[in-house]
Amino acid sequence: MAQILLAEDDPSMREFLAKALRKAGYYVVAVGDGLEAMESLEHEPVDLLLADVVMPGLDGIELARRAAKEQPGIKVMFITGFAAVALKAREAAPKGARVLSKPFHLRDLVDQVDLMLSA
Repeated sequence: MAQILLAEDDPSMREFLAKALRKAGYYVVAVGDGLEAMESLEHEPVDLLLADVVMPGLDGIELARRAAKEQPGIKVMFITGFAAVALKAREAAPKGARVLSKPFHLRDLVDQVDLMLSA
């Protein structure tokens, strides 16, 4: 079972996404910000980091950079509701990272996660 670390600062969105990914058969650790995500990575390796780009403290882009150093080969997907932030994320993210812009259908999220983890 693939393991996903979900970093999303909006509690309702975090729970909604985690529930959908668990229903799709993934093991999900859901945290509220980038600092919590880094702490989690120190204790538990994951296959995919799914992170909101805009979060207080440690944003998703910096989180992805640090996660890639901590766990080389980790796959990264960003979620964001801001088009300009999505462009920045593509430019500054670790190689191979994907960006999923809000709003999106949960089926799209699961399909993109499936594609990333099968590659």
